Amino acid sequence: MTAENPLGSVIQGSLSQGLEVRLHADVSVEDMRVGKFLVVQGVRSRFFCMLTDVALGTATQRILANPPDPANTFLQEVLAGTGTYGTINLSPMLMFTPKAESEPRRTKTRSKASDSLASYEANTNDVELLPVKTIPAHFSQVYDASERDFRAVFGWEDDPHRRNFAIGEPIDMNVPICLDLDRFVERSNGVFGKSGTGKSFLTRLLLSGIIRRRAAVNLIFDMHSEYGWEATREGKQFSTVKGLRQLFPSQVQIYTLDVESTRRRGVRDAQELYISYDQIDVEDLMLVRGELNLSEASLENAIILRNEFGKAWISRLLSMSNEEIQEFCEVKMGSKSSIMALQRKLTRLDDLKYLRQTCPKNYVGQILESLDAGKHVVIEFGSQSNLLSYMLATNVIARRIHHAYVHKAEKFLQTKNPIDRPQPLVITIEEAHRFLDSATVRQTIFGTIAREMRKYFVTLLVVDQRPSGIDNEVMSQVGTRITALLNDEKDIEAIFTGVSGGQALRSVLAKLDSKQQALILGHAVPMPVVIRTRPYDETFYAQIGETPWEDLPEAEILQAAEAAKADLGF
Repeated sequence: MTAENPLGSVIQGSLSQGLEVRLHADVSVEDMRVGKFLVVQGVRSRFFCMLTDVALGTATQRILANPPDPANTFLQEVLAGTGTYGTINLSPMLMFTPKAESEPRRTKTRSKASDSLASYEANTNDVELLPVKTIPAHFSQVYDASERDFRAVFGWEDDPHRRNFAIGEPIDMNVPICLDLDRFVERSNGVFGKSGTGKSFLTRLLLSGIIRRRAAVNLIFDMHSEYGWEATREGKQFSTVKGLRQLFPSQVQIYTLDVESTRRRGVRDAQELYISYDQIDVEDLMLVRGELNLSEASLENAIILRNEFGKAWISRLLSMSNEEIQEFCEVKMGSKSSIMALQRKLTRLDDLKYLRQTCPKNYVGQILESLDAGKHVVIEFGSQSNLLSYMLATNVIARRIHHAYVHKAEKFLQTKNPIDRPQPLVITIEEAHRFLDSATVRQTIFGTIAREMRKYFVTLLVVDQRPSGIDNEVMSQVGTRITALLNDEKDIEAIFTGVSGGQALRSVLAKLDSKQQALILGHAVPMPVVIRTRPYDETFYAQIGETPWEDLPEAEILQAAEAAKADLGF
C-alpha cells in the first residue's frame, strides 16, 4: 500500500469521538493494527491519525442470519467489500495545513484534494503543523502515513536546531520516532510498565540519549545496580548488557553504598559513599515509618529530641540509658515509652552498611562537584537495596542536593549571569510510588521536585510498575509518560490522569506486546505514539557511546584525565 493507493473512505465521525472509516474492498482488515498511523486527506488539510479500533460490518442482517458456506469461497469473494467489509476507528492527532501566504483557498472537489496531496509530498515547508480543531468531510480518503509524514511530526535525530533522540520506530514502519530532549528535561517524566516489560532498558535508552546529547546531567539512584556497570539481559540464555559507565567512561561516575558488592561485580574505580546520622532528619524517618514501624507518637517525640539535641539527635538517642530517657522526659515533657520504642526501632539503622556516626568527608559535596563538572552520577546500592535502605539514602541525598540547587538557582536569578546558571539536573528513582504516594508525598523531597516543574532546574525521571500508587497531583505534573504494557485498570487509568482524549488511547495501551513496545505521550512528543523501542545492543553501543578506554590511544587517555582534573578544580 502506497500513498497513491487509498485504504478506505471516511463514512462518519466527530471531533470528540474520532472518525469511522470503511475499508476498500482490496484492503484486508488483518493489515490494520491498533496503534498504526494513517493520514486522512481532507479538502484543505491532511490529518495525522492513530488507529484505535478495528471492526467488521455487513450491509444487511440477512448475511449474518445466513452466512455463506465455508467451502463456498466464490460467494465469500462476491460479498467481500460490498455485503461484508471492514471498518476502522481513527483518532485525529494533528493537522497539516497549507500556510495562508503560500497556499490559495481550495475548492471542494476531489481533483483539488489530489492536487493537495501531490503538493504536500513535493514540499513540506509550505505546511503548518496544528492541533486538530476540525475533521475531514465525508468520503475523504485514508492513506498509510509516509516517512515524510513522520519526519514532519517527530523530526529527525541529527536536526541541528533541536536535541532529538530516536527512542524507537512505529510498529509497522522503519522510520525513527524522536523525543525532543530539551522539552523532555523541562518537566518531570515517567517510565511505567508491569514487571518484565523492559522498563530498565527503556530507562537506559533515555539516560543514554540525555548524556549523548548533553541535555542535562543525571543523578541515578540505582536500586538494583542495573545502570552504572553491566546488567543481566532477560532470556533463556545468560547474557549481559553494557551500563552507562561502559558506554560513556569519561562522563559517568559511579558511587557505591556497598563497596564489597560493587567490587565483586568487577566495577572499576567506583567511589565509596557514606551517610552520617546527623544528616538524617525527622522528615526522612517519616518516609520510612512503615519499614521501621514507627508510631505517630514516636515521630512527635523525635521532633522533641531534634529540637533539643540538633543534628546529633539520633546518635544522642541511641546512646541514652533508661535513666537518661526518664530524666529527659521529666524536663522536656516527652513520653518515655514512645522514646524508648523509637530508640529500639532505630537500632535497625546499624544494619545499614553506609551509615556512620560521623563521616570524614562530605560525600554529598563530592557528588555536587561531579554534577557541576558535567559528570553523570550513578549511586549503586549493592546488597543495601531493601526498601528501608533505598528510601532512606535516596531521600537524604536528594534533599541535600536539591537544597544546593535552590541556592544556585536563587543566585542565578539575582545575578542573571549565564556563568551562574545551574545545569539542568534529572534525578532518576525506582519504586517511585513509595516516595510519591498520597500518604508520604508531603514528607519527601521528590514530591516537592515534582510539583516545582523545574523551577530550580531539577526534574525527576520516575520508574515504576504501579503508577496508580502515585499521588494524582504529582501524576498530573508528569510531563512525558513512556508506558509499556499494563494490565491493572487502576494503573491504566492513572497513566491518563490529566490527558485529554485518554479513553481512545486506553485500548491502544491494553493491546501492547509484553516486550519492546511502549506508548509515549506528553510534553516531549507532539502527539501520542506507539513505538517499537530501539534495541539496546551492539549496534546501539556503536551509535551512541564513546570509544572505550581500552581502545583509546594513551595520549588521549592522559588528555581526558587532565581535562577531568581541570573540571573538578584540581
